[in-house]
Amino acid sequence: MSGRKKRPHGPRQHRDEKYGVLKDSETFRIERLLPGPIERVWSYLTDPERRRKWFGDGPMELRAGGGVELQFEFSGLSSESTPADQENSCTVVGIVTRCEPPRRLSYTWGTEADASEVNFELEARGEQVLLVITHRRLKNREMAVKVASGWHAHLELLCDHLNDREPRLVLDDQNAA
Repeated sequence: MSGRKKRPHGPRQHRDEKYGVLKDSETFRIERLLPGPIERVWSYLTDPERRRKWFGDGPMELRAGGGVELQFEFSGLSSESTPADQENSCTVVGIVTRCEPPRRLSYTWGTEADASEVNFELEARGEQVLLVITHRRLKNREMAVKVASGWHAHLELLCDHLNDREPRLVLDDQNAA
């Protein structure tokens, strides 16, 4: 026996892993254990009004082949000020590649042939829900770093909303939960 502790099965919520894991050069994965029920978490992924609170609003056709238009207004995500050097808004369009309510949702991040793809998986764990986000087909390490920091920040906002806390921007480790 090597003397190393075995990693427990199930969601990893250790402080050094909350930022997600780069699975390979083009795949990023991040997990969060959230308060349920699963239908509530699903609604924060799919309902534009709820999604706007932590991510971006806009129309989403909940069927394979349906369109996605995510409209981001970063200054509206928290009562804290958005840094002056940060872009305040953007729009991302994509195509739904998989929709299995309330467990799986996937869509492209862009409409180009080589667009990246985001996959959301939900699994009920008692009164909680494990959310796993996998972002695939990232073009390079720089893009992977931006994606990782973005998902971490947006998931912290989602956690705040689901836990009925005042949402706060997570721009550095001092603001992180």
